[in-house]
Amino acid sequence: MNITIWNEGLADKNRADVKAVYPEGLHGALAEAARGVKGVGLVRTATLDDPECGLPDDVLNTTDVLMWWGHQAHHKVPDELVTKIHERVLRGMGLIALHSAHYSKIFRKLMGTSCGLRWREDTYERVFCVNPSHPIAAGIPMHFELGKDETYAEFFDIPAPDETVFLGWFDIGEVFRSGCVWRRGYGKVFYFQPGHETNPTYYNEYVKKIIQNACVYLAPTVWRDVLDSPKIETTLEEIRAKSGGK
Repeated sequence: MNITIWNEGLADKNRADVKAVYPEGLHGALAEAARGVKGVGLVRTATLDDPECGLPDDVLNTTDVLMWWGHQAHHKVPDELVTKIHERVLRGMGLIALHSAHYSKIFRKLMGTSCGLRWREDTYERVFCVNPSHPIAAGIPMHFELGKDETYAEFFDIPAPDETVFLGWFDIGEVFRSGCVWRRGYGKVFYFQPGHETNPTYYNEYVKKIIQNACVYLAPTVWRDVLDSPKIETTLEEIRAKSGGK
């Protein structure tokens, strides 16, 4: 399994409060978690400022699971790259959209909705596991204290998830579908809400475990070129004329 972590990387470079929490960048902390995935091969990181946004064809076409973290620069991601990622997901690649990646071009393209939500500056969050038998929930307690994180609240304008795994509760009385899975073509998408850039969320043992589980669950088991519509040349059964026909 090859995992690529994409982070727009702007706050990591330009804000002291973010550097203090993630001195190696958010992608550095996520890469550390990814290296703990059983059976992992390559773990690569990419940022917006890298050539071709760090996702040239040779990287994207050898990625099994792509993590995506973005916040303020969604509009700077080229549409051509979004199309390539979208087609790769339809063929089998897994996509993990983290925190404010709900507004990324690729997530919105895959969802087909605005992906809008309500938000507020940091409050206290507790994460509830609402699907304990799901593979992404393996080793996760029924709930855990995340601590301070940015509040995301319903209504979250997404299509009904195929699987809802986690629910976030905030101490101002809001709730949020914080861990959801969708199938798109031959690929799977997991959205996970925790992870504001000024909070040490990605060092939390349960958050890291959830991300590791998600990589395993989303990794492709088969690849298909869903863009082709091949003609059926060989039939499984003998072709018979309709009854009463010629």
